[in-house]
Amino acid sequence: MAKVPVQFTLNGEEKADFVDGGATLLKVLREKVGDTSAKAGCQQGTCGSCSVIIDGELRLSCLTLAETCGGAEIHTTGGLATDGVLHPLQRAFMDEFAAQCGFCTPGMIMAAKVLLDRNPNPSHEDVVEALSGNVCRCTGYEPIIRAVLTAARSNSQNAA
Repeated sequence: MAKVPVQFTLNGEEKADFVDGGATLLKVLREKVGDTSAKAGCQQGTCGSCSVIIDGELRLSCLTLAETCGGAEIHTTGGLATDGVLHPLQRAFMDEFAAQCGFCTPGMIMAAKVLLDRNPNPSHEDVVEALSGNVCRCTGYEPIIRAVLTAARSNSQNAA
């Protein structure tokens, strides 16, 4: 298959490479760029573990062709911490024991980040809806929902 040039910004850093035509963003992130924070779960678009933020929208990297990401701003959980300080969502997931096996965690955090970026004070129902595209087999979801609400409270307290 022919190589295709692709250039995008990943977690604030410019990335450019030649990728196989038809390669998924998930494959390029993990194998070419070295960002393994998005997880390869079902690879069919149903589990959400590969979720990333592309130009402000939550997207499944297993279904997104890398060649369609030219010029895009892409964010993964690998870029959330700043200077060794965890993002409030990452801290809340730890504090609320919202990660058991941890496989779904990156996708859950990215879905929650999109929610909190748009709605800094979500209701329980808002969080449930925002996370509805992500599957967790370990936690029963309540610790995850609690973590998102905790992060929202933490963000509002820090803004005050």
